[in-house]
Amino acid sequence: MRIIRLLLIMFAVVFSLTGCYQPHRRNHAAFKFSERQIDSLSFFSTHHYTNNYNFVVKADSLSLISQMPEEYIGGLPTDSFIVRKGAHLVVADIRMVPLDKTDSVWVELANDSSVFGWARETYLLPRVMPDDPISQFISEFSNDHVLIFLCVIAVFAAGYAFWNIKRHKAHIVHFHDIDSFYPTLLCLTVAFSATLYASLQMYAPQMWQHFYYHPTLNPFSVPVPLMIFLCSVWAMPVIVLACVDDVRRQLSWGEGVLYLGGLAVMCAIDYIVFSITTLHYVGYLLLVAYVVFAIDRYLHVPHVRYVCGNCGERLDHKGKCPYCGAINE
Repeated sequence: MRIIRLLLIMFAVVFSLTGCYQPHRRNHAAFKFSERQIDSLSFFSTHHYTNNYNFVVKADSLSLISQMPEEYIGGLPTDSFIVRKGAHLVVADIRMVPLDKTDSVWVELANDSSVFGWARETYLLPRVMPDDPISQFISEFSNDHVLIFLCVIAVFAAGYAFWNIKRHKAHIVHFHDIDSFYPTLLCLTVAFSATLYASLQMYAPQMWQHFYYHPTLNPFSVPVPLMIFLCSVWAMPVIVLACVDDVRRQLSWGEGVLYLGGLAVMCAIDYIVFSITTLHYVGYLLLVAYVVFAIDRYLHVPHVRYVCGNCGERLDHKGKCPYCGAINE
């Protein structure tokens, strides 16, 4: 009864306070945008950058025209200057030139020395990247040359790893694995992330492009597909730490280094295979088959059932611990 009486008093106080409250209506003056600002917002919604956006040159060089775009299109004499790789540029102006049949969008850029120059957007964007570490990582990691390099390294490393396994009967994920699910979980996470990464580029290119120009590591400030992708990326370092801890407990130092090297090779192969095959719609079937294969291989790993209550070492059966001599019953 005392609790019910207390609740009734609380409700009475709340209703009395809310009953006396009268909301004050504020007359918000409508924001008035200039035509230039409206054009800038419209351009930003489709191109994901606008005035004062910062770029970094990633190509060996970038040529900018000193005169106005109309002078260049009209065939008048113009000057140009070269901006080298690594130079920082800021968008000073964006101009629509309907007379240009190649590309009607021209972008004016300024370098660190306050020298201004123009370039077509189609010429500019493949040669620059946003001035943000996350965007630069995405740009470099998505480079075709990087993928080819990773493919070559993965092939040679995989051949060397399997040769070592056959010769020394070393441990490797999926084939001669340790008693831990974390390495299998890491490979599956990399495969899923690579598949989702390619899917975002295919089915949500505008979403991915906006994320590329305005990246974040906060998974709760982006749409759901990107949130899932970022959560899987955040999960990787946590799983890696768990893998290293289990490897440290179960293998010697030399065997552990070889095992972690083979695990890194397997993750690289997963990334390359699923990021490429998903672009051709085969990756989804491969992902399902890979999940079944990985879990089946893990279930066939001999699992240790006992742990020594004194030293914490893993035991195949109860009885005397071979490490500390304690009796486990």
